This record gives sequence, C-alpha cells and structure tokens, in this order.
Amino acid sequence: MSFHDAFAQVLFAPEAVMDPAVRRLAEQPAFAVYRNTVMKGCIDALEANFPAVARLVGTEWFRAAAALHAAASPPRDGRLLHYGEGFADFLQHFEPAAELPYLSDVARLDALWREVHAAANAPLLDAAWLARHAPERLAALVLRLHPATRWAWFAEQPIYSIWARNRGDGRDGDEELVWRGEGALLTRPADAVTWRPISEAGCAFLDACAAGLPLGEAAEQALVLDANCDIAALLEVLLRVGAFTPDPSTESTP
Repeated sequence: MSFHDAFAQVLFAPEAVMDPAVRRLAEQPAFAVYRNTVMKGCIDALEANFPAVARLVGTEWFRAAAALHAAASPPRDGRLLHYGEGFADFLQHFEPAAELPYLSDVARLDALWREVHAAANAPLLDAAWLARHAPERLAALVLRLHPATRWAWFAEQPIYSIWARNRGDGRDGDEELVWRGEGALLTRPADAVTWRPISEAGCAFLDACAAGLPLGEAAEQALVLDANCDIAALLEVLLRVGAFTPDPSTESTP
C-alpha cells in the first residue's frame, strides 16, 4: 500500500493501517482536526446529494446515518457530486430505517436526479422529423434515448410522490397519498432537471427503447402490461419532455 493510500485509509479506518509512519502521523493531536474536517465534508456531500432523504428524516438523523456510511464507504471519486453510489443500499439494510421502507427508494431517485444533472448534453429529437415517417416505417424505427433520460418503476409504494414532495418546493401537492406502485421519469430537456410520473407501461416502453428494440416492439412491450395504453399519447409526452435524441445514422432519413 502506498503512502497516499495509507493516508486516505487512516482517515476512515485508523485501526487497519499498518504503515508505522502513517500511524505516527495519525497519533498527532492536530490530525483529529483534519480527520473531522474530511468526515464533515463527506457528510455535507451526502446531505447535498440526497436532499429528499434528508428532508424526510431530518438533519440530525440524516447526518448520523451519513457518518456511519462515510466511515464504511469513503469517496472514491474527487467529484463529490458522484458520492453516495451505495447510500440507497446502505439505507435499505440500516436498522433505524426499518420503519421507513420507502427511504432507500427515495434515495435511488435522488441518485437518478444527480445522474440526469451530470449527464452529457445532446440535442432533442425533433417530433416533426418523426411525424414525417409513414406509419409502416414508424414501427421499424429505433429511437435513441437522450443521455440524461432516467426512469424507474416502484411496484409496491408511491415512491415518486414521496420523493417529489420532498425534493423541491412542494409543488407536487400535499394531498393524501394513495399507497400503490408508481413510476418516475427524469429528463433534462434544457438546463434544469425535470421530473414527472410515468406508468409501468411507459417504463416498459423505455426499457425496450434502451434495449434497442424498434418502436413497434417497444409498443408491444407496453401493451402487454396495459392493453389500454395510448402509445401515441405516451410517445408525445416522451418527445415533449426530451426523452430522446437524434441518431446520426438515421436522422436524415425521411
């Protein structure tokens, strides 16, 4: 283990460090100040990266849990926006969160928001280009997902509603929750991340698109889950929110 690796390890697990020089360094009184500063930075990053979770449980609870997670899973990337890749799994098995069975999935949506925010920029697919295709050709088209498109289906709990109410300014209302499965779709059509609910059929449609299936087969996947799914309306919404980007290999095809 290099000195730098040992130094990083002693910040989070001093008992595991074998390097005598690093151990002597860690025994100096001033080193505790440095260690506390690093730990605070990790906790601050987690609190910033998981705002819906923090709002649900409160600052004191969140920071106590974040400290345990940071000690066990320190950052591996200097870009702290990406820190917390294992936090949702940590919460899923965290005993004090047992009475909040939705918390880990709320954390997963917070993580998806970060992915959307940090995703590469790309142009949006022009709905007019799609409309120029004859119906028989439309079914054979393969739509390319925008790099910032993310979605998830939660079969048993209203995760999207819980997350949306605690994510921003409360714009999604405070009416009584209906305890049923929900889907979430996050996109970034411009500079800001946007989100909206999406049906299980809609998630299946996007899954099929992500797998490279043509529109006709993607529609079939959606209709298997919901025979009444309005594919045209679903596609219109997905285009409007910026879920797709042009494929350079087919963009010029009329």
